[in-house]
Amino acid sequence: MSLSSEITGILLKMLEDGGEAEIKRNDFAQSLGCVPSQINYVIASRFTPEHGYIVESRRGGGGYIKITRVNTGSSVTLMHLINSIGDEIDSLTCRTHITNLYTNNIINKQTARLMLAATDDASLKVLSQPEKDKVRASVFKQCLLACGKDD
Repeated sequence: MSLSSEITGILLKMLEDGGEAEIKRNDFAQSLGCVPSQINYVIASRFTPEHGYIVESRRGGGGYIKITRVNTGSSVTLMHLINSIGDEIDSLTCRTHITNLYTNNIINKQTARLMLAATDDASLKVLSQPEKDKVRASVFKQCLLACGKDD
């Protein structure tokens, strides 16, 4: 297991007890035998708003990092995501969003597979790269809107 995965696991375990984790970065890094920047890397890459977390930090002697898991309803999450996409989205970012939606039980496996297929580069192969990212954003937004509609 990599150090980043170990740090992630520890933080996720801390979040299980109420959806909040507060650490002193230097103390946490020292207890794990790593540099504080490794803690920053893990938090910046794995505990983002797109992954459903809010991170607060205070610098200085009594500084801390506080991670909070956001539990919003699926329609709020979908609308937030739609509004954050913009006019274009690359394949990797789109795939990450779809995976997160599935992991957080906002969409089911079949819906995730359909969204992945619709937004994959192979489905958009007749377009140039800049056009792929624009069409992918449009298709992804429409898929998200369809998920938010009541049946």
